Amino acid sequence: MSQRKLGGDVKKSQEDISLSGGDSLNSRETKVILSGKTKYTDYKVFSHNRDTTYIDTTLTIQKEYLFNYLRKDNFEFLEFHNQGQTLNNLGYSFNNLKQFPDLGFTAKQVSYFGIDDITYYEVPTPTTEILYRTGLEQGQVVDALFTLNFSKRLNVSLSYKGLRSLGAYRNSLVSNGNFRGTFGYRTKENQYEIRAHLAIQDFFHQENGGLPDDDLQKFINEDPNFDQRSRFDVNLIDAESQFDGNRIYIEHSYKLISSKDSLTDKDFSNLKIGHILTNESKEYSFSKPTATTFFGTSNSTNAADNSAKSKITNNELNLEFNSKYVLGRFKGKVNLTSYSYGYDTILNTTSTINKLKLEGNAISFGADWRAKVKSFQLNAEANITPGSGRLSGTHLQGEALYTKDSVFTVKGTLLISSKSANFNTLLHQSKYDDYNWENNFSNVNTRDLGFDFSSKWINASLNFTNIDNYTYFDENNTPQQFGDQITYLKVKANREFKYWKLALDNTVMYQNVSSGSSVFRVPEFVTRNTFYYTDYWFKGKPMLVNMGITFKYFTEYNVNAYNPLLSEFTIQNDQVIGFPTFDVFFNAQVRRTRLYFKIDNAGAGFSKKNYFSAPNYPYRDLTIRFGLVWNWFI
Repeated sequence: MSQRKLGGDVKKSQEDISLSGGDSLNSRETKVILSGKTKYTDYKVFSHNRDTTYIDTTLTIQKEYLFNYLRKDNFEFLEFHNQGQTLNNLGYSFNNLKQFPDLGFTAKQVSYFGIDDITYYEVPTPTTEILYRTGLEQGQVVDALFTLNFSKRLNVSLSYKGLRSLGAYRNSLVSNGNFRGTFGYRTKENQYEIRAHLAIQDFFHQENGGLPDDDLQKFINEDPNFDQRSRFDVNLIDAESQFDGNRIYIEHSYKLISSKDSLTDKDFSNLKIGHILTNESKEYSFSKPTATTFFGTSNSTNAADNSAKSKITNNELNLEFNSKYVLGRFKGKVNLTSYSYGYDTILNTTSTINKLKLEGNAISFGADWRAKVKSFQLNAEANITPGSGRLSGTHLQGEALYTKDSVFTVKGTLLISSKSANFNTLLHQSKYDDYNWENNFSNVNTRDLGFDFSSKWINASLNFTNIDNYTYFDENNTPQQFGDQITYLKVKANREFKYWKLALDNTVMYQNVSSGSSVFRVPEFVTRNTFYYTDYWFKGKPMLVNMGITFKYFTEYNVNAYNPLLSEFTIQNDQVIGFPTFDVFFNAQVRRTRLYFKIDNAGAGFSKKNYFSAPNYPYRDLTIRFGLVWNWFI
C-alpha cells in the first residue's frame, strides 16, 4: 500500500499505518538491485510509530525541497538569514501536539530532535549516509549516519548533525550539534523486543537583536556603502544564547502469549506487557555581559548560573493484545511522570517571585487502538491526567483512513487536547526588570479536525482548529492568555503538471482566522511554484539532471517579532511583511550520490529590499550554496 503526502511519497506496510506526521525516507523505484543479493527494500527505516520506509537514493523535486538544514519541507516557514538560526511561521499545524507542556523557548527548538524524530534501522550490510551543505560566509553543515546490523535481529546506528555558520551580519554565528544513537534487538520468535535511543543536543547562537532603525533605513534604501552586510551596526554586539538537551529513551516488551495469526483472526492472542522509560533534560540561558537598554533596566544579583532548567522523567507500563473483538490491536497504559522546571537562585534584586521551581508528580491513564476493516484503517490514542497539577489534562487523537487500491486515499483526523502552557510562560527570571513573571494560567484547550485527500491527480488537506486560552507573548514581550476563542482554517493543495521532460509543481495554502486575528497572525495566501526540467545526460545515462526555478510568495501580514532574550516570537503591529522569492537550482544524481547547487533569493539583485524574516531582521540576500548527499552500502 502506498500513500502520497504533500512534500513527498511515503510507502508503508499494510499493518504499520499509525499516527505519524513527518516526512519519511522513501523510494519510488519498484525493483532496485543494490548488489547480487540485496535490493532497496532490504534497507528499512522505522519511525517512532513503527511505520516502515526505505533508505532513498533517488532524485526528485521533493528532494530539492528537503535539501536544507532541517531536511524538512519549509513551505509553511520563513527562514532567517543564517541557516539553523530559527524559523518564523507562515502556517500552523496541530496534529503533532504533545500530551505534556514543554520548557518553552521555542525559537531555539526548531532543529531539536524530539522522540518522534528519531528513526531506527534494519540493513543487510553496513550503511552510511553523508550530507554536506555550505554555510553562510564561513562554515558548513554535515549530517552523517552510520548503521549496522550485527544480525538480522540486532541493529545499532550512530548519527551526528553539526552546523557552524558565521552569517552575513555582525554577531550572528550559529553553532549547533545533534548526536543520536539508536539500538534495536529482538529474540528469534520476537518474544522479547527492545529499542532505545540517546540524544545529546546543543545550540549556541550569537544574538544581534536585528538592525537599529537608522541602519534599517540604509538597508531598505540600498545604500551602496552597506552592500557588505557586516558593515551594518546591530542592536546587540555581545549577546549569546545557549540551549542544551539530553534524552534517554528505552522501550521494551515481552510477549506472554505468542501467535502467528493476523490481527483479527482469533478471539485473543499476542498478549504483551511493556515498559517505556523517558528521561529528558533541557536547559536554556541568555547572556549579555555589557550594559544595554535594549531590554530595559536591569538589576542583577550577579548569580553564577542564570539558566532555566527542566527535567521530565516518565515511566509507562502497558498491556497489549490482539483480538477480533476489537478489530485489531488494543493497548492499555499507565504513566507515572515527575517534572521539575525553574532556576537555582533569584536573578533580579527587584524580583517578587515566590517560587524558584515548578515541580511535581502525575499519573496518567490511557489506551491505544489500531484496527483494520477491509480498506479502512482506524487508529486512536487517548490519555487523561487527573488532578489539578501542572501536568493535568487530556489528550485524544484519532484518524480514519480509506484507501481505494492505489487510486486514492482519504483520511480524517481529530485532535482534542487540554494541557498547561509552556513552563517559560508560567515562570521566568532575568536580570532585566521587565522579564520576571510568575503566572497561574489555565490549560490551553485545542480542538483540530482535519481531512486529507491523496491521489495521483491532486493532494489536498483541510484543517479547522479552535483554541481556548491561547497563550502568546504580547507587544511588551509578556506572556498573556487570549480571553476569546481562536478559530483557524487552513486549506492546502498540491498539483503537479508534467509534459515531456518538463514539469510544474504547485502548492497553494489559504488561511483564515475568523476569530482571534489580533493575536494569531498568518498570511492569507502562501504559494510555491516550481518549473523544472528532468532528464538523463550523456551516453549510457550515467547522470540524472533536475534543474529549474522555484517561486514562493506570501501575502502581507503582521509577522511576529523575534525576541532574542526569550527565544520566542511576539506579536507586533508596526510592520507588515510579504514578499516573493526566486530560487534557482541545478541538481544531479550519479549512482547513489545526489549533487545540489542552488542560488537562494536570486531576485535580490533587482528587487526592492523589502524582504524580512521578522521586524528588523532582513531575510538573506542572493546566496550561492552547494552540497551533496552520498550513500554507501558496503
